[in-house]
Amino acid sequence: MPKTRQLLRREITYASAKEEEVNLLHQLSYYDKQIRFFSHLNDHQSWIKNIVAHHLNLNSPDACDVSKIENWLHGSFNVCIPVTVGTRSAKPVILRLPLPYRVGEDFMPGNGDEKVRCEAGTYAWLQENCPDVPIPELYGFGLSTGETFTCFENLPLLHRWIHAIRHRVFSWLGHPTPSRYVPHLAKGEHVIHSGYLLLEFIEPNRGSILSNTWTDNQHDIKLRTNLFRSLSRIVLSISQIPIPRIGSFIINHQGNLVLANRPLSIQIQQLENEQIPTGIHRDYTYSTVDSYVADMLTFHDNRFRYQPNAVKNLGDCVFQLSSLSAMRTVSKSFFQREFRRGPFVFSLTDIHQSNIFVDADWNVTCLVDLEWACSLPIEMIRPLHWLTNGGVDELVPSEYDKVRTEFMDTLKAEEKAMVASKKHNSPLLSDIMNTTWATGTFWYTLALSSPSGLFTIFKEHIRPLFCTDYLQEFNLVMPFLWERNLGRIASHKLSEKKEYDRKLQQEFEAEADLQT
Repeated sequence: MPKTRQLLRREITYASAKEEEVNLLHQLSYYDKQIRFFSHLNDHQSWIKNIVAHHLNLNSPDACDVSKIENWLHGSFNVCIPVTVGTRSAKPVILRLPLPYRVGEDFMPGNGDEKVRCEAGTYAWLQENCPDVPIPELYGFGLSTGETFTCFENLPLLHRWIHAIRHRVFSWLGHPTPSRYVPHLAKGEHVIHSGYLLLEFIEPNRGSILSNTWTDNQHDIKLRTNLFRSLSRIVLSISQIPIPRIGSFIINHQGNLVLANRPLSIQIQQLENEQIPTGIHRDYTYSTVDSYVADMLTFHDNRFRYQPNAVKNLGDCVFQLSSLSAMRTVSKSFFQREFRRGPFVFSLTDIHQSNIFVDADWNVTCLVDLEWACSLPIEMIRPLHWLTNGGVDELVPSEYDKVRTEFMDTLKAEEKAMVASKKHNSPLLSDIMNTTWATGTFWYTLALSSPSGLFTIFKEHIRPLFCTDYLQEFNLVMPFLWERNLGRIASHKLSEKKEYDRKLQQEFEAEADLQT
């Protein structure tokens, strides 16, 4: 048996693999799929040049130079291909494509296009409603179907006139006006069969990624104050715009910006990528908090049902079912009825140190990777969990609260200044965020956001709010309230785990045979 197998970011031994809580059987295929996908893209550099020239309205694709494959930037869900445009006026650009083997494209065809549509919708919404929020330019985007959308400013002159006339007429008639992104047919065959976004490249003079300096300087009070002030202004600017429903904005086939997609999150696409149904269809939006929470709890239930190695043993099975049953039971205790139908606010759910550009003083200069942004209940808006460098299930309340309080003081001061400068009738975001911390709603919504972290968060932070005694009785009774026929369910999950372990071992043994 080989000592290691290759994952995307690391090598792993069988001894380590069999202890992992994630589905390693599924992840073992990622590395080979990445090589094939990157090679496919690299073999079609002419298509990349044509796409860039199309969206930038260049006379010739020969003006575009695609970077070497070793210089491509790739994270967990996207690959970004730098392209240099050989004209004086154009800027370096990034062609950003979702990785089909990471967003559930095989299980839910269209997931890649959904991700692109929602991200493009986020850019369009922020450009239209919050121009003070620093983000890259989106020059255009395309779908796997071959549909392409170009920012009207880069269209040929005739197309710009037509767009301006349509925009004015629709406005006069009281209809929704077209977005900045206009359906614009590209020349040539769409050989990649993947969606993409063409974005501005953030050059060094715009700042550097926060993660480059966070570890060394996170305790510098001056820098941290500047960062918190910048982030507070961004959060407040976005939250001032009321959203009618819970969901994600997309740009539809006609080029209109509409709130018509499910609130797309990283958790949804992670589960669907592992062939776990979430039960939340693409055209779902929500008008009440409790209907959204109920569907979120359902996809946690489905992770338990469909992940083959969801449980380690009978005790773990009992613990998980106790937690899932209780999460559903106590849900109404954490949300105020007066906010049941709103306000709903837009939220950038994927903001972490590597997605924030800052200057030397840690003032935010740009936010990138705007994927998985959606409108959420106002009580689900939380301070960033990574302020003390812990994962969602690793936060120590006493330690985290010190930094949280510092951030909230900054947010409250910025909100007070904002309210004083204009009429404001909505509840104060800072008050709601402080209340959710005091009542434990912070922990409940954090658990909802993490299929892997839910159980630790429930055990450490939610269950003690209701039950500190009778824990043995709790675990004896609560699993039976999850669903009928508990014995059959537990037996099936233990059998699944046994079969998973057998297949995982076979994977390593098969690789060993290939190497000998």
